[in-house]
Amino acid sequence: MLKFDIITIFPNIFDSYLKETFIKKSQDKKLIQINIHNLRDYTKDRHKKVDDKPFGGGLGMVMKVDPIFNAVKKIKKKGRVILFTPRGKQFTQKIAFDLSKEKQLVMICGRYEGVDERVAKNIADIELSIGPYDLMGGELPAMILTEAITRLIPGAIGKEAFLKERVTKKKGFMEYPQYTRPEIFEPKKGTHWKAPKVLISGNHKDINAWREKRGKEI
Repeated sequence: MLKFDIITIFPNIFDSYLKETFIKKSQDKKLIQINIHNLRDYTKDRHKKVDDKPFGGGLGMVMKVDPIFNAVKKIKKKGRVILFTPRGKQFTQKIAFDLSKEKQLVMICGRYEGVDERVAKNIADIELSIGPYDLMGGELPAMILTEAITRLIPGAIGKEAFLKERVTKKKGFMEYPQYTRPEIFEPKKGTHWKAPKVLISGNHKDINAWREKRGKEI
């Protein structure tokens, strides 16, 4: 079983997400376990303060190192610690595949103007970004990683064959155009959107060649 331990100051954000689709089914089948941890529970002051003004001045607030250290120290058993940051390595299918082999993933969701750099240097094992843009926090990236990794666990989305056709030798993801019924769609009179004939031919050799030619490895 792979354990996801997510550290956040907004634990309720995950409520509906964890109770739907194959994520819920994977938890029910005990393929994964998802634990949401409120960072404020790991503070030691009466105000449960998790942020402070940045040294050197500047706008906004920075998340403190000590509550994060306390949380990770308590939560981490045997696994890797992930910090979400725009400066991190961009998340890919290859990384998802590698992380799906872990026993535990501890995810730190930053907020405000960022996280004290000592977290990245001394606590996190890997810094990840889900793209070349900024968000208000790490909660959405945590959901993305949870879904991308969970679907790679055998039994999470049904037949293992569903994954085999898309996993390349580099453990990347091969995506190609998909079509389904109707064969010809007419959005207005005289306009016909047709599915490729090769996909309807029943010739699997030709179909595979068509998909390989038009597929994109990501």
